[in-house]
Amino acid sequence: MLLVIDIGNTETVLGLYEGKNLQAHWRLSSRSPKTSDECWILLQGWLAGGRFAAEAISGAVISSVVPFWTSIFESLASERLGLKPVIVTPLMDHGLQMDYEPPATVGADRICNAVGGFTRFGGPLVVIDFGTATTFDVISGEGVYLGGVISLGLAGASQELHRVAAKLPKVDLAFPGRIVGRTTENSIQSGIMWGTVAMVEGLIKRISEELAWDRFQVIATGGMSGAIASRSPAIHNVEPFLTLDGMRIIHDRLFSKQGGNPCP
Repeated sequence: MLLVIDIGNTETVLGLYEGKNLQAHWRLSSRSPKTSDECWILLQGWLAGGRFAAEAISGAVISSVVPFWTSIFESLASERLGLKPVIVTPLMDHGLQMDYEPPATVGADRICNAVGGFTRFGGPLVVIDFGTATTFDVISGEGVYLGGVISLGLAGASQELHRVAAKLPKVDLAFPGRIVGRTTENSIQSGIMWGTVAMVEGLIKRISEELAWDRFQVIATGGMSGAIASRSPAIHNVEPFLTLDGMRIIHDRLFSKQGGNPCP
């Protein structure tokens, strides 16, 4: 089995693959520092709860935007599982051509999203990840990573609005009953939620015009992807575990090029 570890600024998601099938997934906060031993205790509990044996894990992949957590899980894989994990970078052989300056500055999660999306749907393609940041990744029909857009995520927008305007309350990230809010809470919700829908649809239109694309797919992933996609026909598919699947695909590609077989 293959252990994939997606380390984001807010959450870390771990997944366990058997072949191409995601058998289990777990989340922990990236905001609370932990030692390698603490993470191992958590992982052991999750594995036991799913009746998985740690000895059955024969490979590991890490995609990280937080260097501190990278070293923690690298140590866990090495010391507890006896594995040298694949660390995803934009400069590795991930199967896409890079048209980005400089290529090394693309986040590992964006590479995984692009690889997972292009492998699954082909191109042209736009992948939108609703995470700590809302990111748009644009891939051509020939598999060229063309770049994208980065904006503040929904949770961050809500927190920042409350921070800079003390009288404005924190609100749940939910669509209000109407766009024109009749309470302060509903007005903030409308601005954040419907504002995000408007941003998505506006940027998708501008991307298609800039690249002269008539037909292309838009795929959403990340925690709020389902909520936004339900209100916008501009999004064609929701893939909650696209990042994890991209990690699996990168691992399998590297392993097969070395003459081996992907993790069973």
